[in-house]
Amino acid sequence: MDSSEIKQLQILAARSRMGAILGTYHAKSGHPGGSLSAADIFTYLYFKEMNVDPKNPDMQDRDRFVLSKGHCCPALYATLALKGFFEWDELTKLRHVGAMLQGHPDMKGTPGIDMSTGSLGQGISAACGMALAAKLDNKSYRTYTVLGDGEVEEGQVWEAMMFASQYKLDNLCVIVDVNGLQIDGKCEDVMNAEPIDKKMEAFGLNVVKINGNDFDELEKAFDEFHKNMGSGKPFGIIMKTVKGLGVSYMENQVGWHGKAPNDEEYEIAMNELKAKLAEIEEA
Repeated sequence: MDSSEIKQLQILAARSRMGAILGTYHAKSGHPGGSLSAADIFTYLYFKEMNVDPKNPDMQDRDRFVLSKGHCCPALYATLALKGFFEWDELTKLRHVGAMLQGHPDMKGTPGIDMSTGSLGQGISAACGMALAAKLDNKSYRTYTVLGDGEVEEGQVWEAMMFASQYKLDNLCVIVDVNGLQIDGKCEDVMNAEPIDKKMEAFGLNVVKINGNDFDELEKAFDEFHKNMGSGKPFGIIMKTVKGLGVSYMENQVGWHGKAPNDEEYEIAMNELKAKLAEIEEA
């Protein structure tokens, strides 16, 4: 990518983070920390990597995406709004009764959502099913799924990877957001799953490790995924990220896993994100 393309992605990611804060603030609940760490991967997927069309969200040959760590949907919703799947104002109705955007992705009510998720560990299994369906139907679409590092403590995750390897799902990209924190504390203290890359390799995946908040590194990782297709092996991306990235008082703070900012905190967060956006735009 050239510098102008990276800049555009950085602008979109900054706006995605603003949308995640906007949504959780109006909901008075939700999960800002993991949403902020994953904003860059959502941005890259929807604006660079995946074949999707907001005017035709159900087109048969679209690439599929499953947010296995479904609680981090506020930033995904913001990205979908920026892409044009629905209006930005929907973010202010997050988690409201009867609203389009619920606390976990809902494939029946939200354009651009390919699978309803929320119960940790299950999203990757659905992604495996989509990837296998493409193989059986001789379709060229690819399937992507994002998991959390706390989520990979679930046994079902490893069963799904074993399945993906067994059925040679080289059209599947398994992305793990390693921000180091989960609801009860540091992942290494609650249930240390490291070395995640070695475990994934043992289950038959080809794996790369990157900084998941760096668009150059994201591009290199997906270039490797494209090269990997045809190998007969699923592909994994382990991306180190910062939980709460972009909001100073949320960064690397486990308490912001699952609570919304109050009025004062909202103003601070939005001012910081607006300042970052302005800095990017002026660079």
